[in-house]
Amino acid sequence: MEHQVNEIKGRESLKDKKRIVIKIGSASLVHRETGRLNLPKLEILAREVTDLHNQGKDVIIVSSGAIAVGRGAMGIKKVQNLMEKQACAAIGQVQLMMIYHKLFAEYGQNVAQVLMSKETFTEPEMRFNARNTFEELFTLGAIPIVNENDTVSTYDIQFGDNDRLSAVVAALIKADLLILLSDIDGLYTDDPRVNPEASFISFVDSVDEHLLGYAKQSTGSSYSVGGMATKLLAADIASSAGADMLIANAKDFRIIHRLIEGGPEGTFFKANAKDDFYLIDYLEKM
Repeated sequence: MEHQVNEIKGRESLKDKKRIVIKIGSASLVHRETGRLNLPKLEILAREVTDLHNQGKDVIIVSSGAIAVGRGAMGIKKVQNLMEKQACAAIGQVQLMMIYHKLFAEYGQNVAQVLMSKETFTEPEMRFNARNTFEELFTLGAIPIVNENDTVSTYDIQFGDNDRLSAVVAALIKADLLILLSDIDGLYTDDPRVNPEASFISFVDSVDEHLLGYAKQSTGSSYSVGGMATKLLAADIASSAGADMLIANAKDFRIIHRLIEGGPEGTFFKANAKDDFYLIDYLEKM
């Protein structure tokens, strides 16, 4: 009973969140058959996020998709090596931001591109400058659109997926809510596509070793990198930094306002801020 009460209170509090990070996975942005952008879905995303901004909230989008869009544009079925991946990222990032700019402009909203690497957070001066840049963009009323800088990142300075990047960004800017939108409904006790007996988990009090046992590395999508394991790591970072987190299905981006209004969809992770939280400690584990 207490578990249900805590979930209800937690979801009801979402409407009052002031600083929100929304992560969008690659598979949620493109048509699976071609890898090209799903424009009707992106138009809805622009409208939903602009409306959050119009409510007076600071919003950041952490958007995957550059490599997938680059692959689609160049007709590449599978990236063969790091150089090809970086080239696809360079081509795709331009197209992705052009579409974001156009769609958000339809609603009178400015967006800003921010490309980051792990080094952005591990170097104190770069971390300080990144935080200041975000704060100034909020002051100017722009919506930052963040992606890992795949064009120049190498293995030793990669996040590897945007689940973890979004959690680190949330911690950096002291967000009070992180929303991970992907091709899954939320957290299950097992992969529901393999095990029909898997149970859905709607509320998580804390991320512990038992919970991490539910994590699966595979998402079943050729466009996605992070699986449930990376989402739980993101939950650990965001929760420890003081942010609530949601994992929800991005099939319909209108889910964003339903979540903010306290709807029952997705898995809700309760914030458990740690007094000794230090972002660098988490980065060293990645």
